[in-house]
Amino acid sequence: MLVFITFTPNRRPCGKENVMSPVLNHSPVDKKPLHFNSTIPVSGARTMQLSVRWLALCPLGAWSGQIRPSLLSPVTRVLCPSTRTLFSETGVWEKDYRTETRRRVEEWWHPRIMKESRKDALQMGSNKKKFYVLSMFPYPSGRLHMGHVRVYTISDTIGHFQRMRGHQLQSQEKISLHRDEMQQETFYRIRVKVLNPMGWDAFGLPAENAAIERGLDPEEWTKSNIELMRQQLDRLGLCFNWDREVTTCLPDYYRWTQYLFIKLFEAGLAYQKEAVVNWDPIDQTVLADEQVDENGRSWRSGALVEQRLLTQWFIKTTNYAKPLLDALADLPEWYGVKAMQANWIGECTGCYFDFKLKILQHPVFLLQILYQIHKNLQFVVRIQQVNGEETGETLSAYCSYPEMVFGAAYLAILPSHRLLHGSTSVRSTLEKAFQPGRDSLTKVSARNLFTGHEVPVVISHKEAFDGYLDTVIGIPDCTEEDLSVARALNLRWTKVLNNNEDGIQTLINSEEFSGLTREQAFDSITQKAREQEVGGHLTSSKLRDWLISRQRYWGTPIPVVHCGSCGTVAVPEEELPVVLPKLPSLTGKGASPLETAHNWVNCKCPRCKGPAKRETDTMDTFVDSAWYYLRYTDPHNLVRPFQRHLADHWLPVDVYIGGKEHAVMHLYYARFLCHFCKDQGLVAHREPFSKLLVNGLIKGQTFKLADTGQYLKIEEIDFTDKEPVALGGGRIEVTWEKMSKSKYNGLDPQEVVQQYGVDTVRLYILYAAPPEQDILWNVKTDALPGVLRWQSRLWQLVTKLRGARQLGDIPNSSLLKEKELAETRKIWENKNYAIQEVTSYFTEDFLFNAAISRLMGLTNTLNSATVKVLQHSVEFEEALAALVRMTAPMAPHLASELWAGLCQVKNPLSPLLRKGGDVMQQSWPAVDPEYLQVPDTVELSILINNKACGTVTVPLQLSKDRAQVQQLILESPLGQKLLGDRSIKRVILSPRTALINFLIDE
Repeated sequence: MLVFITFTPNRRPCGKENVMSPVLNHSPVDKKPLHFNSTIPVSGARTMQLSVRWLALCPLGAWSGQIRPSLLSPVTRVLCPSTRTLFSETGVWEKDYRTETRRRVEEWWHPRIMKESRKDALQMGSNKKKFYVLSMFPYPSGRLHMGHVRVYTISDTIGHFQRMRGHQLQSQEKISLHRDEMQQETFYRIRVKVLNPMGWDAFGLPAENAAIERGLDPEEWTKSNIELMRQQLDRLGLCFNWDREVTTCLPDYYRWTQYLFIKLFEAGLAYQKEAVVNWDPIDQTVLADEQVDENGRSWRSGALVEQRLLTQWFIKTTNYAKPLLDALADLPEWYGVKAMQANWIGECTGCYFDFKLKILQHPVFLLQILYQIHKNLQFVVRIQQVNGEETGETLSAYCSYPEMVFGAAYLAILPSHRLLHGSTSVRSTLEKAFQPGRDSLTKVSARNLFTGHEVPVVISHKEAFDGYLDTVIGIPDCTEEDLSVARALNLRWTKVLNNNEDGIQTLINSEEFSGLTREQAFDSITQKAREQEVGGHLTSSKLRDWLISRQRYWGTPIPVVHCGSCGTVAVPEEELPVVLPKLPSLTGKGASPLETAHNWVNCKCPRCKGPAKRETDTMDTFVDSAWYYLRYTDPHNLVRPFQRHLADHWLPVDVYIGGKEHAVMHLYYARFLCHFCKDQGLVAHREPFSKLLVNGLIKGQTFKLADTGQYLKIEEIDFTDKEPVALGGGRIEVTWEKMSKSKYNGLDPQEVVQQYGVDTVRLYILYAAPPEQDILWNVKTDALPGVLRWQSRLWQLVTKLRGARQLGDIPNSSLLKEKELAETRKIWENKNYAIQEVTSYFTEDFLFNAAISRLMGLTNTLNSATVKVLQHSVEFEEALAALVRMTAPMAPHLASELWAGLCQVKNPLSPLLRKGGDVMQQSWPAVDPEYLQVPDTVELSILINNKACGTVTVPLQLSKDRAQVQQLILESPLGQKLLGDRSIKRVILSPRTALINFLIDE
């Protein structure tokens, strides 16, 4: 074994005496014991740090007992002969950026970057300037996929950028503070805070199904998966605010989910009713309509969905349809998703009115004739019921023309309506009257709680109404169809619309609303109905209330009890959370598993203290994720979901990042709950997300047999010919599809990172496509080789600068000649242009691929610089420093090492490099003020028949006026020489660049 010593220079404060580290000598050949030489004093600004490197593997136990491990452990490394040094560790700069160098860089900087991130998190304060970047939290399946990596790389990049940009903003402000440098530094470093939290959408069917298959407890399964995924996220170098972690399956979280449910229940927005629901026969649970695809199959299991009638819990989101639709106008940066949300909600031109049902004892109606003088004598027929039996049933019916509700003739239901199929008191009466294929008049009447009028219930001959409606109000004055039904059934109705001579329609026979125009009556009637809480909330015919009941175990328990005396009663707030009980086993079949937890189900009524039973359905996981962005603002609060002042400080989320598949349902529910919290006085902001970044998928190449559609593994395919064929025979279809294990096209992020490195994967994901587009992963032909080459070129730039400064000359810009000065001017301009463009890409449209392209352009400019410019130009230094800082949010490990190398370059000219520090704590580069000054003139390139012929300087204010520019050029010496005697056919002045093209006869 051979041991040798390297001495590493480390920068120290000037003026202090330094010492040489102990020198270790050992020769296994002569078996001499290890010993230390005496320390050697060294003067100057540096010390030499010991670095012991091994050239043969040796177990630590083979060392002589004379050596104390505690003394050696900080500096001892067991390495193979090919191991290269790392500058931050040894002070020796490696010339090339090789695979081993990359690995060492990431190993060294990963814990340091994470530590600095945690330190920043501890300095959070509500009085600081904020930026809230949020990526949609994952379901803890146990393994990350490349889609996760893409989402979280984007959020992490934005988070790093905003921290650096915050430093920049404050460093500009500090000029006016008139404090000493240390105070200014401390001030701006803790002033601007970025919130980039992470948590777990931990309830749901997958965990329960996995637990059933493996005979495990869903809670233990979920917690172990969370731990695995946290480790995976940490290995990716993602700087989340882990001190704000939330997990939806823990009681300290779902306690407040239950609290918000009770608030909805108390506001009349959470209710229970019988409904025909979508039943997944495989997962044995109810699905919302949104969870059934266009082929009638479950979004998760793929099973053909069945229709069942069950008593379910709903949240009345339709009451917020119009406010949610209108609020989209205040979200200009929701690009594309606004249209999806608006289409989901639909046009909110009608509303629901509430009715009470009666069963008529005698099918006789008294016709009460009222007379009213209104220009002419009119007959008004109002139907009043002679007698009837109250059923206790309340029914909401949709009215397309709310202003004409006093003219209703009947209430129509579909043959598939729950009243005809459920356990209701009117079912038998309706069944007796039902005649398939015909409009059937029944002995059930409905009293409108707003108008007080009673109308008969009619079973429609239709199989469906508009949208998802199953109950509508028939008003003959509104449509020919309603008029036809009323006449066919010999019904009477009240005329409520009068056409005036001036063409304006006004209401009659509508009580206090008579005399109003239709527009006025529309607003007045719906407003009063809302005030009386009997309807009036504008919504569309296509939107239905949110079905949240799930007949499964692993979800948030619904916090209500059912009492024989008191009915449905909410659990008091002080008794929350209603904790999910432990069950000995799960089958996933039949009714809700919680029904078997008898000790849990049987309880006392909170109101009368009599015997009661708990609700055994659990909530849809969309309820858990509808408010998690609020909990992040105050995750450890034990007395309320969150403090209002903290939520108000952080909301709205500045950038919300997630997949396209959540652009409708999740966003709609999250927006609804934030609107509700605003009305409850819990928050000040109505909309939760300011800017939305919906990213595309990462797709892998898939191979399947054309005949059967069977997916094939790579090893099952013969690629020797131009077209791939199956080894077993058969034509193959090659497509790009979302990565999946079952399609054999997936990638394990850990394997990819192991092969290419964290920074390479991050840069690839950002460079391969704009965030909203899909990435087709193909490492042979796409962006990955370009990203690898760019990292090497960045490393070479630092190597070249360090090498140039070692040549001996003290940097002196006066030594630069005219050609080199022009070169530095070009570098300066390209630097400022890159800063301007990249900052715009990071803040406006998140085109990280374009940002990387611009940085590659700046890299090329710097790479072409001459040695003399490297030796004596501050412009090169500052441009390279800006390049490294702009790379840092995307490739933090590489940028950190590059910055360390820059800051210890010999004889630095830039004050920024002399200052030092880690790159992640530097300010984002700013455009030099001189660059932003608008010049008085523009140098215009002249083309003749698309060939460059020279340039002419023209006044800036005339540079966009084609006629004046043409005249100035023709009057110039160059124009007279080139165009004086030519016939000009056409002149084209570019609107984007300083260029004019003369098309002439040859």
